[in-house]
Amino acid sequence: MTANKKTVQQYIEGFIESNHEKILACLTDDIVWYMPGIFRLTGKDAIDKEIENDNFEGSPTIKIIRMIEENNIVVAEGSVQCKIKAGGILDALFSDVFQMENGKIKQLTTYQMNK
Repeated sequence: MTANKKTVQQYIEGFIESNHEKILACLTDDIVWYMPGIFRLTGKDAIDKEIENDNFEGSPTIKIIRMIEENNIVVAEGSVQCKIKAGGILDALFSDVFQMENGKIKQLTTYQMNK
């Protein structure tokens, strides 16, 4: 596994563990996380607040189906499930596009579709 893929794997593991330090260690200071039509977050502080989103309970279950890398771009496809505080379960498929810089995540674009 390449260094960039290891960073992405560590980032995903951090969300599964709700481990803020592990996630933030994978990011550049000027990280941008964009989910078209949903949100755009800039900087580690904004990401830190989103790690344990108020709309959900507990840690998510995330499964990576595959990761593909070319140059400084890693694409991860997978599924995510999490309990919604208002009732029900988020059950979705995602494709995350990670732009890497010096082994850290500089930009993340998330495309998500509920099952």
